[in-house]
Amino acid sequence: MTTSETPLVQVLDAAGRFAPSQAAERYLPLIEKISDAELEQFYRDMVVIRAIDTQATNLQRQGQLALWPPSRGQEAAQVGSGRAARAQDTIFPSYREHAVTRIRGVDPVDIIKLMRGVSHGGWDPTDPKNGNTRLYTLVLGSQVLHATGYAMGLSFDGRSGTGDPDRDEAVIVYYGDGASSQGDVHEAMVFAASYQSPTVFFLQNNHWAISVPVSTQSRVPLVQRSAGYGIPSVRVDGNDVLASYAVSRIALDEARNGEGPRAIEAVTYRVGAHTTSDDPTKYRGSEEEESWAQRDPIARMRAFLSDRGAAEGFFAEVEAEAADAAEDLRARTVELGPPSADKMFDHVYSEPHPLIAEQKAWRAAYEASFEGGN
Repeated sequence: MTTSETPLVQVLDAAGRFAPSQAAERYLPLIEKISDAELEQFYRDMVVIRAIDTQATNLQRQGQLALWPPSRGQEAAQVGSGRAARAQDTIFPSYREHAVTRIRGVDPVDIIKLMRGVSHGGWDPTDPKNGNTRLYTLVLGSQVLHATGYAMGLSFDGRSGTGDPDRDEAVIVYYGDGASSQGDVHEAMVFAASYQSPTVFFLQNNHWAISVPVSTQSRVPLVQRSAGYGIPSVRVDGNDVLASYAVSRIALDEARNGEGPRAIEAVTYRVGAHTTSDDPTKYRGSEEEESWAQRDPIARMRAFLSDRGAAEGFFAEVEAEAADAAEDLRARTVELGPPSADKMFDHVYSEPHPLIAEQKAWRAAYEASFEGGN
């Protein structure tokens, strides 16, 4: 099956008009229930995280960060799926899910700490304020195995598939088109399908695995990879926040209800570089970038809201909030100091360990030996 023959769930066209594709019909009852406040929140989320992402990129260029992975262009896929998850669900991000983590309660400065090299993980995934969000993973695909194992545990512990929507849990794991070629991802799908774990595999196909195009990575649409393991799989317009929300919401509900794993391929585009260490002008042309710029997720949603009667004051308010968030990120980033040397010992083991305690004491004594000029 070619890409053109693969059904694509789309609700808004590139111009922001309500024009559901045939594949979107089953999701329309859910979309019709989305309130005006929720629609505006989707837009607000996308605009604010783009401002934060732009500021973080600038901070790296100015020497404040070692690295930054931009998420520009992928906001709709992330906001739609992030808002679709319920509070009890667990999120396993890769390293570009800035919108998802912010929605779940993670402070963007905690991502900055990781990329600045002053934190070993960024945030505490067990802290309730972080919304059951696991840490970023730079090893491609490894988090997909972690997510499936965790989801299997939910089933074994009776925390999923009981019929109680307020208590049952699911897992959503994010990865990219490049990671979809990793063995870990396929092994995870084997276990998820075999054990019918409540896992939602969310593939953000942004068309480039650093400099390798998706056309080289796979001769068939990526959605067929998960379908090949017997996992019901859906291809969605990843630049359409309404489609992303609806597809993710239903997939999570089905997984949570004990119906087994689900997979989503969100077709989107990485507008910026893979990371700030990358130069995309070396491997792709401006025509491709301009083509995708016409499908920008924020512009699309703004046009949709304007047609529905959203006031200019709303858009101005969102822009002001985004500017404030970006400035706050900058101010708190430049105030970050170096971590205490003791931190290297604090989280080696989950419980106190005598060897680690001995090493920590030795380091403190060694440092103290230089005090007083001796």
